[in-house]
Amino acid sequence: MATSTATTAASVADPRADALQAKARRQPLTAIGLMSGTSLDGVDAALLTTDGTRATAFGPALTLPYSPAFRAALRACLGQRPQPSWQATIEALTDRHADAVEALLARAGIAGTGPAGIDVIGFHGQTVWHDPEHRETIQIGDPQRLADRLRLPVVADFRTADVQAGGQGAPLVPLYHQALAADLEKPLAVVNLGGVANITWIGRENGPGQQILAFDTGPGNALIDDWVRATTGEAFDADGRLAQSGRADCARLDRWLAHPYFRQPPPKSLDRDAFAGLLAELHGLAAADGAATLAAFTAATIGRARTFLPQPPRRWLLAGGGRHNGVLAALIAEAVGAPVAPVEAVGGRGDALEAEAFAFLAVRSLKGLPLSLPGTTGVPAPQPGGRLWLPGSAAPPPA
Repeated sequence: MATSTATTAASVADPRADALQAKARRQPLTAIGLMSGTSLDGVDAALLTTDGTRATAFGPALTLPYSPAFRAALRACLGQRPQPSWQATIEALTDRHADAVEALLARAGIAGTGPAGIDVIGFHGQTVWHDPEHRETIQIGDPQRLADRLRLPVVADFRTADVQAGGQGAPLVPLYHQALAADLEKPLAVVNLGGVANITWIGRENGPGQQILAFDTGPGNALIDDWVRATTGEAFDADGRLAQSGRADCARLDRWLAHPYFRQPPPKSLDRDAFAGLLAELHGLAAADGAATLAAFTAATIGRARTFLPQPPRRWLLAGGGRHNGVLAALIAEAVGAPVAPVEAVGGRGDALEAEAFAFLAVRSLKGLPLSLPGTTGVPAPQPGGRLWLPGSAAPPPA
């Protein structure tokens, strides 16, 4: 995980780490998960009590939006490896995550910071570079700065171990999807509509073959948001109204869908801007027609993903910010040939789900449980991950 200063990770010999890991093995922990997704809209924070296999209690959740100026600063970092000039941005990013935690603690009625009933923070950071073919994935943020300000343990660097072991490093949320779906009828599919769209297929526990498969299907909201921002000045297509007033360009759609990524079997994952070059091909289209074309593209790629699923899902659930776009949801239902519903239909919290997932994964990390599986990232074997930072730690990070 790239940071603004020489950060440190807790040594395995640190007695505080030993005590926290021992507690995680004995009982559920109360964790706060933090997620800043590829849509760059803000920090999601959620409070969760979990033993790393099931969620046992749900606390409050919130989103702390980024200002337009800070969103632009983050966008300028995308698709690049970290540079010294980013230090102020990385520190500001970390401080906004700390602000989100403090706001969440206030909402939960927990005064101040420090170990007041919170065991650990799961800090994803902001992905700026994702190149699993070369075993690289980079999330910026400073876990030590966060731990010191909040006076709480922080688990971060969730993806590196998977990528270094030969996995895609993404998606990581599917194990949490599986935990939430424990009591639901299966097989089912959860489609996360973030900047990149991904699907989690969950099979019956005692059914034949694999029980979980996950991969990135294609662009999610990122291209739509970028197009709408460039052509209208708005941050996103609210409720899909712009796309609804336009007409998709079928010739462009057919050309885009011929890209080999959509024929490539999983495991596979994408960087946020993997298809950003397509925006130039929309030059000359009205804003509404471009939005309609991009929404149809996202939906069609999800429809193509059905080819790789072991069995047809009995149910399709939508998570992520894109589930608020009714036009996109309708296009997805048409593409998959089945009704779709937001995760709220089964008791989930769509706006908090990814933050909850990193609270869940932080506890799994403390227990040494896998964060990824062959069916979720293509890693050769179930892979633990994450590293622990402690307030005031001076131990060197593990190699």
